[in-house]
Amino acid sequence: MSETEFTAAQSNRTDITSYDDPKAPWNQAWDEAGSINGWNDGVIKEFRENAGQVGGAYAGGDLILLTTTGAKSGKQHTTPLGPLYRGDTLYVSSFIEDKYPAWVHNIKAHPQVTIELRDKTYQATGKVLEGAAYDEFAAWVLADNPLLADYQSKVDRPLPLVTLTLDREA
Repeated sequence: MSETEFTAAQSNRTDITSYDDPKAPWNQAWDEAGSINGWNDGVIKEFRENAGQVGGAYAGGDLILLTTTGAKSGKQHTTPLGPLYRGDTLYVSSFIEDKYPAWVHNIKAHPQVTIELRDKTYQATGKVLEGAAYDEFAAWVLADNPLLADYQSKVDRPLPLVTLTLDREA
């Protein structure tokens, strides 16, 4: 990722600071009869048709599409996520309360991932932070990101933290 792309991505942070904010994308209503995967399919399609720009609850925010290889199935799975940054380090987390999302388990099993950012696609390496590396990074995240700190204060398990290193443009 070029310095210009990285700076532009960092400047698109939203001004949602509470996990409970009703305007937050994760608090939007979706069809309970369907599945979250079906909802993600529409976001993924819109992302790819519009060089990474989407409307609705994510309008004006920066998204990536993270494609992982299933830990058990070996199949490709694509998930839209809001990228976060610590200096030059790209990282992602999740607000799923009852368990870690599948993409975290997938990255543990298969760290090679694909990241779509705007109109570019990158091969990348994901790393699920654990132990001392997790503790140091989480301390910084919770001090720097009020939204993740608010979320962490409401759940018992540690929030997942995954760093993504862009290896090359695909």
